[in-house]
Amino acid sequence: MHRRFARRLRLRARLVAATLTVLALAGCTTGPSVRPAVIDNDGRTAPASPSNAAPVPLPALTPPQGSSLRWADCGEDTRERIGTPGVPASLQFGCARMTVPLDAPEDAQRLLARVYLLKVGTGPIPLVVVNDVGGEPGSVHAARLAAQLPPAFLEKFSLIGVDRRGTGLSGGVQCAPEEVRPALLGADPAQGGLGSVLDAARRVGQQCAIDLDTAQTALDSWRTAGDLEQLRRALGSDRLNALGRGDGSKVLSEYAVRYPGQVGRMVLDGLPDPGADRGAVLDAVAGGAQAAFDAFAADCAARGCALGDAKAALKTVTDRLRTAPATTPGGVAMSAGIATYAVYLGLADRTRWPALADALTAARDGDLTALATFTDPVLIDTRDRASRISSTIATRCNDSSTRLPADQIDRTEAGLRGKYPQFGAAVAQELAWCGAWPVRREPLPAAGAPGAPPILVAATAADPVTPQLGTTRAADQMPSAVTVTWQGAGHGAVGPSTCVTTAVQSFLIDGKVPESGTLCPA
Repeated sequence: MHRRFARRLRLRARLVAATLTVLALAGCTTGPSVRPAVIDNDGRTAPASPSNAAPVPLPALTPPQGSSLRWADCGEDTRERIGTPGVPASLQFGCARMTVPLDAPEDAQRLLARVYLLKVGTGPIPLVVVNDVGGEPGSVHAARLAAQLPPAFLEKFSLIGVDRRGTGLSGGVQCAPEEVRPALLGADPAQGGLGSVLDAARRVGQQCAIDLDTAQTALDSWRTAGDLEQLRRALGSDRLNALGRGDGSKVLSEYAVRYPGQVGRMVLDGLPDPGADRGAVLDAVAGGAQAAFDAFAADCAARGCALGDAKAALKTVTDRLRTAPATTPGGVAMSAGIATYAVYLGLADRTRWPALADALTAARDGDLTALATFTDPVLIDTRDRASRISSTIATRCNDSSTRLPADQIDRTEAGLRGKYPQFGAAVAQELAWCGAWPVRREPLPAAGAPGAPPILVAATAADPVTPQLGTTRAADQMPSAVTVTWQGAGHGAVGPSTCVTTAVQSFLIDGKVPESGTLCPA
């Protein structure tokens, strides 16, 4: 959704407005507005469920009827996108595109957007997969997930990975100027103030307003939830069965608010904290990052890796970069802040911890090449991949109405940096990203999803992205939430935790709802 994408939207609008065409692959009309208010499909206020209402049972799994999506083989392209590490040759991939209403807040032209889908597995029941906006596109995440899950999943389900609007091959946003992107991640862990981050965020806000035009404020979780309803219809499913990770779980939770009657079997893996106090929310995130770093260091020591003291190694790298900045092979100026953020990103994927340990060891010895690979997807565009920073800022800022003055941002950053020396500043800089972004004028979606069937919420004790504290607080606001907590580290428990994965398998396939509060040691 960079400048060319915005121009394509305007051209498409002129073609569509005269004919009111049927949505291309979904086979659906444009339908109701996708605006954040607690509304049902005809625009009326959705009635709240009585507090004494009987619990809604977990729906049965029923095969879809009459899908309108046209799937084409895309195995070669998908494996190229996945890169290294790859996935088993036995996995087969099909791809499709679905056209949805853009539904920008002030859109009077009925603009359209296209959503890219990937299907893996041959099971009869579609299971929609939605990932973090700042992580790998949902299509790639679904392919990797298919390689981690027990075979029974792909016998029962076909995973449907969704590149949510503005990400991956769904019009990936590229409006953040390339030369300012490093400053957005460059908060120095040892030096106070976020002035440089704020300046970079102003440039991004100005450029995105020009490039995205009407689409700027249409990138949010609520509208993405509307896209999933279009997908449910296009699949021919009576209910949406889905698995989300991180703020992909947020999309599913908002789907449950909008469409409680269409919720099937849903798993929310690492649900973000919905709290309005961003300082408190990010305090928990920084605490999760610190705990994950400690677990990473312990894992490295147990494996006997060459890194040694992880905190000392990171300090050596950042101290050297303050006096002798370096440029990565990708052309990014590697600062102390960027190096810290690279480690922070690496903590999320536990399967990459050995690679992160090797990269940090090499960086300590003067070679930053491997460490830079952890930030390259966020900062650098390639022929097949838009950098993730623009879509991350757009979605998170549109999802929030919080805009803090510079002095309050600096005070919050100073507090987090003092409390969490390694990652406090890296996490706090997110507060500066939305400073120049349009303030959300629509009401935030209500929490809760009354009337929905049981929804399984998985938390991870030392999660650097969606920490256990925030996920638990989010689940507490959902009447039908059932929680399972992995006492491990990394972002997301489905796949890495055998215990959680088994519980999810029983829930999704067999319809067995676990006891809420279940703890998983492994």
